[in-house]
Amino acid sequence: MFRLAFHTPQIPQNTGNAIRTAATTGCELHLIRPLGFDLSDTKLRRAGLDYHDLASVTVFPDLDAAFETWCGARVFAFTTGARKIYSDIRYRPGDVLLFGPEPTGLPPDVLADRRLTGRLRIPMLPGRRSLNLSNAAAIAVYEAWRQHDFAVPPEPVRRSPAQPEAGRPPSEADEPG
Repeated sequence: MFRLAFHTPQIPQNTGNAIRTAATTGCELHLIRPLGFDLSDTKLRRAGLDYHDLASVTVFPDLDAAFETWCGARVFAFTTGARKIYSDIRYRPGDVLLFGPEPTGLPPDVLADRRLTGRLRIPMLPGRRSLNLSNAAAIAVYEAWRQHDFAVPPEPVRRSPAQPEAGRPPSEADEPG
């Protein structure tokens, strides 16, 4: 299935909504630190409703750690400055759909990263700054899934937000508040 990645997300409700998107589509949600909230945040949990246990969520300490995990995968960065439209891509299982934080989007150094496969945009009316992060992510995930006839993915290994980050053992900080 596809991987939805949020680079340094700031608003817990958007990440909670993305947890619901991951749970309902079977995509994996990858969060890249630093996060602008605690993973036990009430707003994050409320926005994710009862889907937390149904979603595969992995937290990475930084973008390099995420790229190590994504080794060989195509990584598409979503940005309002891209020329190519998101629906012009033929998505493959394993593709990474990378989004930046609210309200700034991906920083220039990430957009210039040579490990990216490409930069994509979601069309909007002229003069509009951006879509809500979780809405934009859902648009992209559903397009990728649509292209694969909404095939049901195999059951992934689920990692809830309260579980440890990729590449490090659990600690007291991982315990839900």
